[in-house]
Amino acid sequence: MIIEPKILRNICLTAHPLGCSAQVQEQIDYVRGKEPLAGSKRTLIVGSSNGYGLAARILAAYGCGADTVGVAYERPGTDTKSGSAGWYNDIAFRRAAERDGLSAWSINGDAFSREIKEQTLELIREKLGSVDLVVYSIASPRRMDPQTGILHSSVIKPIGRPFVEKTVDFQTGEVSEIRAEPAGSQKEIEDTVKVMGGEDWALWIDALDAAGLLEQGSTTLAFSYIGPEFTAAIYRDGTIGEAKKHLEQTAKTLNRRLAQRGGRALVSVNKALVTRASAVIPAVPLYIALLYRVMKDRGLHEACIQQIDRLFRDYLYSSDPLPADQEGRIRLDDREMLPEVQEEVRRRWKQATSENVERLSDIAGFRDEYLRYHGFGVPGIDYGADVEA
Repeated sequence: MIIEPKILRNICLTAHPLGCSAQVQEQIDYVRGKEPLAGSKRTLIVGSSNGYGLAARILAAYGCGADTVGVAYERPGTDTKSGSAGWYNDIAFRRAAERDGLSAWSINGDAFSREIKEQTLELIREKLGSVDLVVYSIASPRRMDPQTGILHSSVIKPIGRPFVEKTVDFQTGEVSEIRAEPAGSQKEIEDTVKVMGGEDWALWIDALDAAGLLEQGSTTLAFSYIGPEFTAAIYRDGTIGEAKKHLEQTAKTLNRRLAQRGGRALVSVNKALVTRASAVIPAVPLYIALLYRVMKDRGLHEACIQQIDRLFRDYLYSSDPLPADQEGRIRLDDREMLPEVQEEVRRRWKQATSENVERLSDIAGFRDEYLRYHGFGVPGIDYGADVEA
């Protein structure tokens, strides 16, 4: 079939297998162009098919030479419909790993469920024996609690009062005011924490530890975000921010436990990037478009793979790791949050209108990166040709 981008309410419903494969190979080539790392040798990535999770898997495999197990929940392609981008990313990674003599296994299913945890433990037991690095990188709108059977749904809402701010439609470039109503109940906040907080991360570590599959001195890592003042009400001070705070508190609890055996649990606060989620959070597309322009103009911009490469080289497996912040978090957002960067983004934010947003921001780059995230707009791909979905 011929696969074209189909976008509904800023959500892309299709993905191109050849474009996704090329994107994965680009990231692999970036890592292979660097010096090898003395790091993990047996890595589990929970949420391994997109974004930071996929990049972490590539760094573990191609940077450290690690055997990897990836867990993700992705939609396969059919005779009449394309699969999800993550489905094609995972296939591309495993094919590349096999070609390059690296051991890689994947499990497709609900990482929140006991069944998928048990399948993963059995695979690790059989193929790896144990793991020394566990990366947790799940982003999901819903989670079924394995103990109660209750389905919890997350929401992206402010808390206490409405959020009213500028935003941009990245497809049309129209700048407008958007209003998001606050969470209507404490339950909405609690449900978001249940889905996006640290509870499931802790359950994965509990399961690995109880099965004797977590090595002495092992590291576990999850990702967070803080962001600027423009988005604080909808993000860091909103429902999703409560979930991120829970994730960060979970890291402290896990770290105290793992430290008794020479291990550690870490949170990396990463830079704002174009993702499926960032495209639909109010105000965030405009902030990212402005941020990209400012950081690119200063030579500070990093894509996902550059961020995770820096994480592995400067923090996780450095003989002289860069210091964490006062809360013990790794700050990969350090360049984003430079005062001069934020001040220039703030200045442009005040000025941004539909008429000047193309000049003030990198909205075209946002648009291109979002399409490339789904395998479209990648140089060298014939998008008019039939492809096997």
